[in-house]
Amino acid sequence: MNRYAQMISELKTPEVMKRLTYLYGQRGGMLVAQSARYSRLLKRHEELVGYEGPIAMVSAPGRTEIGGNHTDHNRGKVLAAAVNLDTVAAVRTNGSRQIRIQSAGYPLCTVDLDRLEPDPREINTTAALVRGVAARFVQLGCPVAGFDAYVTSTVLPGSGLSSSAAFEVLLGTVLNCLFFERKLTAPEIAMAGQYGENVFFGKPSGLMDQMACAVGNLVAIDFLDPGKPAIHPVAFDFAACGHALCIVDSRASHADLTDEYTAITHELKALCSYFGKDVLSQVPESEFYAAIPALRPLYGDRSVLRAVHFYQEDKRVPEQVAALEAGDFDQFLHLVKQSGYSSYMYLQNIIPTGAVAHQDMGVALALCEHYLAGRGAYRVHGGGFAGTVQAFVPLDRLESFQSGIDDALGQGACHILSIRPWGGVEILEA
Repeated sequence: MNRYAQMISELKTPEVMKRLTYLYGQRGGMLVAQSARYSRLLKRHEELVGYEGPIAMVSAPGRTEIGGNHTDHNRGKVLAAAVNLDTVAAVRTNGSRQIRIQSAGYPLCTVDLDRLEPDPREINTTAALVRGVAARFVQLGCPVAGFDAYVTSTVLPGSGLSSSAAFEVLLGTVLNCLFFERKLTAPEIAMAGQYGENVFFGKPSGLMDQMACAVGNLVAIDFLDPGKPAIHPVAFDFAACGHALCIVDSRASHADLTDEYTAITHELKALCSYFGKDVLSQVPESEFYAAIPALRPLYGDRSVLRAVHFYQEDKRVPEQVAALEAGDFDQFLHLVKQSGYSSYMYLQNIIPTGAVAHQDMGVALALCEHYLAGRGAYRVHGGGFAGTVQAFVPLDRLESFQSGIDDALGQGACHILSIRPWGGVEILEA
């Protein structure tokens, strides 16, 4: 029996089945589906690569932002959680100086490890992420070498669950396990992912996405010190709260929205320059409010309103944490709604500038309000403008909520998720 067949057999052992249950839950035959998924992954790796050495299987989750909409890039506070949708890989070293990654449905990505500088031609490509994360590991002293990987993902691009961060954390976990004796902590893997995205991929993202994917479970993160973000695990059992966590796909495209996302960062950075600071977390709220008469003509009212959102949202995150730790789920839901209102009114990341005929996120939010009928909570999820809405749905309304959303936006628009307790992790070791 070769190693592929051995590993497929190991997927059925009680130890591995327990691990899969811990990661994915048991809703709707999830365990059987995941075991079959990993078997297919190994078989496809064998077809593409063949067996020449030990094989590892690695998983990294997507993430859901519970609180702190657009606060991380101003070194604010967020509340985020890993979810049971993930990116998985079968990996083996290849004895070369090339990383070769075949993702299901995509062309083969090949990166030469003897060239680990940013390449302007690779901006916004998978190769940029691979090269960037590998470069950061080399900078940290890791003897990175070549490997072959086959990758599949249930964290679909544009889902608002951060498929790019899941991929970056997957890469970091692979490099950490295969070549670095697992020396890096989960937060350090997250920062390596952010480095690759910022410096090589060309996206000036904050650290929330990578951190939530790498650390796992439900965590509050304070980014005031970007080199040492303060991570606070939040003890709360969402499975016992009587509500389901749903993500609603607005079916809107992220294409041509880069300017909308970057405008938020640029407007607030410009406003901060008035105070001689880089980010709003360095500007006392009282000073900001006192300066509003001067700020409005200089930077425009939208910038001022977006700053109002930051201050409100940054205070709301610790209030959400306190509510959950006190077991006050009703207060938590109230704060989720307040976050949504603030994003719509002040941050203004629901409707792209000038859009009239297509206001997909607004429609998705209106549908959530209608089918929740005053119960639960809902809010924009992630970057906004396109993508997804987050909803906490009472279990006795879950069926009608999901069917109503799917009827209006298309089948599969409403996804029922659960919180995943682990971040990047080896399923089976090489």
